[in-house]
Amino acid sequence: MTDSHFSRRALLRYGAYGAGAAALAGTAASWDRLTGADIPGRDDGSLVVATLGPAYGPEAIRTLTEGFKKVHPDIKLRINAVQATDWSDFFAKILTQIAAGTAPDLVYVATEGVQLFAQRLGVALDKWVKRDADELREYFADVHPSLVESMMYEGSLYQLPVEFNAADIYLNDQVLKRAGASFPAADWTRDDFTTLLRDMKKSSGSQFTPYFWTNRLWGGVVPWLFANDTNLLSESKAPGGSWLWDSFYPAADRQGRGGGYRWTTPQATHERVEEAYDYLASLIQEDLCTRPEGGNGQNLIGVFSTGRVGVTPAGGFWAGGLNLAGMKNGSFDVQYFPRWRTQRMQFGAAGYALLRTSKLQDEAWEFIKFASRRDTLMRLFETNQTTPARRSMLTADRYREMGPSHWQVFYDTLDKFPDTGPIPAPPQVAEVEQVLLKHTGTALASRRSVAPALRRMQSDLEKAMERDV
Repeated sequence: MTDSHFSRRALLRYGAYGAGAAALAGTAASWDRLTGADIPGRDDGSLVVATLGPAYGPEAIRTLTEGFKKVHPDIKLRINAVQATDWSDFFAKILTQIAAGTAPDLVYVATEGVQLFAQRLGVALDKWVKRDADELREYFADVHPSLVESMMYEGSLYQLPVEFNAADIYLNDQVLKRAGASFPAADWTRDDFTTLLRDMKKSSGSQFTPYFWTNRLWGGVVPWLFANDTNLLSESKAPGGSWLWDSFYPAADRQGRGGGYRWTTPQATHERVEEAYDYLASLIQEDLCTRPEGGNGQNLIGVFSTGRVGVTPAGGFWAGGLNLAGMKNGSFDVQYFPRWRTQRMQFGAAGYALLRTSKLQDEAWEFIKFASRRDTLMRLFETNQTTPARRSMLTADRYREMGPSHWQVFYDTLDKFPDTGPIPAPPQVAEVEQVLLKHTGTALASRRSVAPALRRMQSDLEKAMERDV
């Protein structure tokens, strides 16, 4: 996470919460074999932690291993930085390790995989959280309950969030000035957003794209669905969770909380979903944005930093990323996603999941606690390559040199908009995302394509959600 090679690391971070999960789709039939605890394998007695290699450079690994050794000299730790192109590739390689009997004890898992791992591979952390409640009070007091709730599944907690990224809107200050436009207000609307794109287009050349976004689960069409008070799948809360909320959060913060999210019935043909797609199609028709590309937006840094793109959705990870790409504080800024029917926004989070195959579960829990400590995260996230889950880490000093000026937006997306929630990621997330990406590209070919494409999406989503992962 502290590796300085931005072109690979930070762009992977840009796709961290929207990576395609195609590689997971083929594993459904072999879950029983993959989760078998009796598969023989090599064991040197180390606690093994698997992380996404490009996001964890040598400095980050050294920070974790040396820091953990000081606290727990009796626990031998090995961090396995798995070299993978994105989260789906990473998860596929972890599953291969499990099948081979060389499973790690802990895996760094983003929102897309939380419920998938919880249902089939993970161990609930409830008993340890209850046992070490006094030790953890400081952690929960510093972490927004929405992040914690996103790591719960059917009443139990499976991960302690250490980072997150909400889909806020980054704006290029050079482009704003060229258009004679002011920085948008916090309560700006969808219509304000459209007007800004038109002003940017009028003041720029033919190679300029006012709004750029990529076709994926995180930061793609989903923020517009949330803003229009809808979702890809019907959303509700699982019962339970009071054991956690009553222990760690005041009444105002635990109101409406449950045992984790449930995403169930597909609703691609809902009128508000169609309305959101039609709006995006109209922007494409008006040449205010291009048809969304797949992947993680690898060319976005260059076109944004040189003023060929005006605005794009991104999270706190871009604050450090743009700085590494040569953009100085004052040349870009960030604002909340615009309001439509609501101003509810979406996020993705990440933390360490404990695998059932682990024979070192108590030791793994000690690492989970260590990795969520403030001093640990302060050393890991020095270059602002993500948004720390700990509220106290977001300070003026952290963003004074790198920017953006409105850095408070990152955590206020949760604090000031408490209904902001995670991207829809049920255990069937692999097939759900494949369906979303496939039909979104078709739907936005033209405004006439929207309704028929969404009908096909609905049919495919229904099939995907009926399958047992």
